[in-house]
Amino acid sequence: MHFGKVLVKHPKVPLGLAGSAALLYGLLLAGCAASGQKQGPADPPATSVMVLEVQPRDVPVFADFAAQTYARNTVEVRSRVGGYIERWLFEPGSEVQAGQVLYVLDLRPYEAAVQQAQGSLRQSQADLEFARRQVSLLQAQANLASGQANLVRAQQDYDRLRPLVQADAAAQQDLDAAVAARTANEANVSALKANVDQTGLSTRTQIDAMQGKVESLEAALRAAQLNLEYGTIRAPISGRIGDSLVPVGGLVSPNSAQPLTTIVPLDPIWVRFKVTEAAYLSWTRRGQKMLGGGLPLTLILADNSEFPWKGHIENSLNQVDPKTGTLELQARFPNPQRSVLPGQFGRVRVEVEERANAIVVPQRAVQQLQSMQTVYTVGPDNRVLARAVTTSDRVGELWVIEQGLQPGDRVVVEGQLKVRPGARVRPLPYRATPLEKPRTGN
Repeated sequence: MHFGKVLVKHPKVPLGLAGSAALLYGLLLAGCAASGQKQGPADPPATSVMVLEVQPRDVPVFADFAAQTYARNTVEVRSRVGGYIERWLFEPGSEVQAGQVLYVLDLRPYEAAVQQAQGSLRQSQADLEFARRQVSLLQAQANLASGQANLVRAQQDYDRLRPLVQADAAAQQDLDAAVAARTANEANVSALKANVDQTGLSTRTQIDAMQGKVESLEAALRAAQLNLEYGTIRAPISGRIGDSLVPVGGLVSPNSAQPLTTIVPLDPIWVRFKVTEAAYLSWTRRGQKMLGGGLPLTLILADNSEFPWKGHIENSLNQVDPKTGTLELQARFPNPQRSVLPGQFGRVRVEVEERANAIVVPQRAVQQLQSMQTVYTVGPDNRVLARAVTTSDRVGELWVIEQGLQPGDRVVVEGQLKVRPGARVRPLPYRATPLEKPRTGN
């Protein structure tokens, strides 16, 4: 041994207690060295990880589409008459109801126009009433009656004198005068009859003309009253009103290019989004009802919060955009709290497929390394195994696994960064969060 050689080279060192201790220490070191060449290091303690035992289940597959909200029936408030704004009766950004007064113009010119139209109408109505009384016709008829009476008297004088003249009891001159008087009265009666006819026709024409004038003035009065009503500008629909673009004292005109303000209805709120031609054809082949409320939609807002009310597709455009290969769909969402405004951006989530017997794992369990996706599984001996997987659709916070896992595999969900393949672990059951549970379309 090496220690024996050392002792021989140092014969002057006594082999006392110290030497015995040194010899014993050397023997122990040699034994330990020999032992170390035959045994490896002890296994480290097992690391606790959260595992999920995967089982096939039916899950709905959702797709998200970029979307923007808009108001379908936005109204520009305009004045139907010209004038100066006298009062402004709303707060910008407030909710207004249909028929609510928004502006009041200077009404004095329109009030004067109404009074003028009323006066003209009254005068025409009086003339019509006079014409209807047929005073001229009655006078003509009275004259005719008088002429007819004179004719009768002249005929009577002729009838009385004729036998007397034949009996030489009266002068022929008297008979001739009676004949002349009878002829004159006959002509007068004929003239008076013609006058009656002409007066009747004139009276009827006058009545019709006055009736037309009265109706025209009634329409003029109604137009003046409408202009007076239009001088008070009311909300045509209910909704949220914008700012006034014309101040008090400003002049408005019915032909102005600039509106007074705008009103936007917020309940319901409309959403437009575009789907690819392939998605449209896929849905059509599967027989899914795109229109008529067949697909419940979820609106994801810009802050990734989920709008609490579901919407439905109401209609689509009539052709695919040849530049983008997409079709625009329009959906309606209830918005009772008026919290969503037109022009906001978000995403529409719609169920596109029902996957039967799919294997899903939480997204956090999948590790991405360049183009390879892997998961850690725990074998029967509680040792970690690395599995290459192929993912397809996302279901909420889950990945649908197409290849790489089998039912019953225990997948590490939490603690992957603390272990390596081949390490022994202590598996603990993992409880999925609400976001990691498959969503439903309800």
